[in-house]
Parts: sequence; structure tokens; C-alpha cells
Amino acid sequence: MTAAQLALPPSGSRVTVAGLVLCRQRPGTAKGVIFLTLEDETGVANVVVWARTFERFRRAVIAGRCLRITGKLERDGDVVHVIADVIEDISALLDEIVGVLDLPEAWDPSQAGSARRTVGQAAVNQAPDER
Repeated sequence: MTAAQLALPPSGSRVTVAGLVLCRQRPGTAKGVIFLTLEDETGVANVVVWARTFERFRRAVIAGRCLRITGKLERDGDVVHVIADVIEDISALLDEIVGVLDLPEAWDPSQAGSARRTVGQAAVNQAPDER
């Protein structure tokens, strides 16, 4: 479900959201609770991670750049947040989206003697003697 769609289900519904981690907060006064803010293409989702859940998914919460969170939707007036039950680090999908593993070296236009060769949708340098 997108961040924008979180306004639709009733409080108490089980939902899954995913997005880039914008912010992690662990206030000293929150008794071990961690607050995450995730962003997708439609907006932001606020996530509450209780201490027990944090211990189960510690690595994902600390290191994840992109997370998928499943939990219970809670609504208090206009404030909507997800109480996390399951946290998955899906950061590896980011590399697939942008094709990081297949990205060529940057093309340098100052290399006048080089020919451009297309690999997928990206142009790379290739010296004339390498053709």
C-alpha cells in the first residue's frame, strides 16, 4: 500500500508499506521506541517500532536504506502511523531499480579520440584500438 493510501483503511487494519528511510529517531524519553519515516512516490509513512520488535529486526532498522514494514495501522485524529510487526530490508531492490550493477563508467567528452558504444541504455567510452 502506498503512503497516500494509508488514509483509507480503518484503524486496526493490518497493512504493508515500503519506502526509503528518511529518518530514524530514538528519543531518550521513548523507552526504547524507535520512530521511522519512510517515503514512497506518494508521500511519507510514519512507523513506530517497539523495543521488542527492534530487537528482532535490529539489523534492518539500523542499516536498511529501503524497508518494507507490515503492521497495524493506528489513527489518532489526522495522525496515521503503522505499528511495525515485521520489518524487511529491501535495499537490494534499489540497485536493481537503477541498474547499479550494470552502470558503465561515466563518459568523458574531453576524450576526443574515443568512440561511444551503447551498453543497454547507457553510453560508455571505448578507445578506437579497443573496438
